Amino acid sequence: MKEQGDVRYENVIVSTRIRLARNFADYPFPNRLKDEASAREIIRLVAAELNTVDAFTLYHMNALSPEIAESLKERYLISRDLIEHRRISAALVSFDETISVMINEEDHIREQYFMKGFELRKVYERISGIDDIIAEAIPFAFDETLGYLTACPTNLGTGLRASVMLFLPALARSEQLERMIVQLKRLGLVVRGCFGEGSAAEGDLYQVSNEVTLGPSEAEILSVVEQAVNVIAVEEFKARARLAEEGGVALKDRILRAYGTLTNCLSLAESEFMRLAADVKLGIAFGMFDGSMEALDDLIVTLRPANINRMNGFPLGKEEQDLYRAEYAGKALRGMELLTETKRKQLFPRG
Repeated sequence: MKEQGDVRYENVIVSTRIRLARNFADYPFPNRLKDEASAREIIRLVAAELNTVDAFTLYHMNALSPEIAESLKERYLISRDLIEHRRISAALVSFDETISVMINEEDHIREQYFMKGFELRKVYERISGIDDIIAEAIPFAFDETLGYLTACPTNLGTGLRASVMLFLPALARSEQLERMIVQLKRLGLVVRGCFGEGSAAEGDLYQVSNEVTLGPSEAEILSVVEQAVNVIAVEEFKARARLAEEGGVALKDRILRAYGTLTNCLSLAESEFMRLAADVKLGIAFGMFDGSMEALDDLIVTLRPANINRMNGFPLGKEEQDLYRAEYAGKALRGMELLTETKRKQLFPRG
């Protein structure tokens, strides 16, 4: 198992994302960009530069169906704001979906790089390379005192958001997480749901990111986030140990019931699926099941409503989606062979 410092991260940290907010010096900011010809020119210029680096798919928001746009959001590739600015907005997404550049959202560009696991510095290096390529061709709006100029003052300075997605079932079940959120706020950090600002924490998934971009350097921001995530991971492991000790048979029963429901139910609402999948992931963390949490995290994204519609080929009503989700989840989980014969004998020694 990979180690970083004294903490083993695989069962706590889901993914890392770095986002850079930038505007171009020669164009009005998007909220003042009334000329659609200028908006199209920005899209063309950014696309031309990025396609010298990798193969990107260009999505013009005003040409996308609501289902496709929502499925991109469900995969963390675009934001709600980009969809709402569909008249002038677009997105460039790399083939492997690790890079996403939103164009004409709140700022001219929001560059994002994603990576599974805890890879803050590696992700920053990679998105910085993309940023440098764009900057060489299209001058950014920059002030010697304020740094990169952005539409919202909270992004001034570095324009950098370093985010880490964590799975915190044990802390979420205690009052400790709320206390930690208050402490992190004092350090200039914020804890949000899995879709960022304004979103709820589903399936015990939380994003930790910096809230301050003006003043500290990029290296200082990365260091603060890294140290905070390290502390949170340590506390989560401690909380899991307490949960395992105190939960006893009732906790194991809950986890097994979650697995049984997911592999045998006929209908499955999204909220119930998220809750049950979190319990099964906790079972993996406790060694009750074989397999990896990563496969379950991928399944969670796959079975969000718009992605179900995309796989199905046409929109389904909620009841039909719930039927589809139950069937798909059951087949997927049985295929993962989480509850092997060895694990079954350990859990049910009497037969």
